[in-house]
Amino acid sequence: MPKIKTHKSTAKRFRRTGTGKLVAMHQGRGHLRRHKAPRTLRKYRVTKVIEASAADARVQKLAPFID
Repeated sequence: MPKIKTHKSTAKRFRRTGTGKLVAMHQGRGHLRRHKAPRTLRKYRVTKVIEASAADARVQKLAPFID
């Protein structure tokens, strides 16, 4: 049986909280920030909890060993 390989880009984007919830940073904060509103930029700093069970299952399959 071969080893399970972690999908590295998924492991970099998501992490688990202490209670097992899936969290990620908001998208759209990489570049072109000059024309975005200050309120939008403040919202980008906070991590968001991923509520969708389908996304949770997909991340679990791609990166089963993330903390």
